[in-house]
Amino acid sequence: MQGQDRKAAIADYKKREDEPGIYALRCAALPDKVWVGPTPTLDTIRNRLWFSLRHGGHTHRGLQAAWTAHGADAFTFEVLERLEPEESPYLARAQLKDRAAHWRAALKAEAI
Repeated sequence: MQGQDRKAAIADYKKREDEPGIYALRCAALPDKVWVGPTPTLDTIRNRLWFSLRHGGHTHRGLQAAWTAHGADAFTFEVLERLEPEESPYLARAQLKDRAAHWRAALKAEAI
C-alpha cells in the first residue's frame, strides 16, 4: 500500500503546473538590502536558493557573503508576484524579465 501512495505522490508532483513569479530575499541584519529574482517555478525556488547558499555555491557573491556572515535564520523569502503561465516560452521569459525589473526598481533591490 505504501508503494502505491509514493507512486501516486510522484505522479501528482509530475502533473503539477509550474507557477512563474517574482520573489525577494531579505536579511534582517541588513534591513536596506533586498535581492529580487524571477523564476518559472515559485514552488521550488526557495529550496534551490537555500541549498546553494548553505553549501556556499550561490553565484551572487554579495548574497552569499551576507548568508555566510548572518546565517539562514536572518533570511526571509517572500513571493512578490505570481504570474499566469504563458504558452510561449519567449513570452514567459519576457514577462518574467519585465516584472523582475519592475520589482527591482520599486524596492531598490539587487538582481539574483
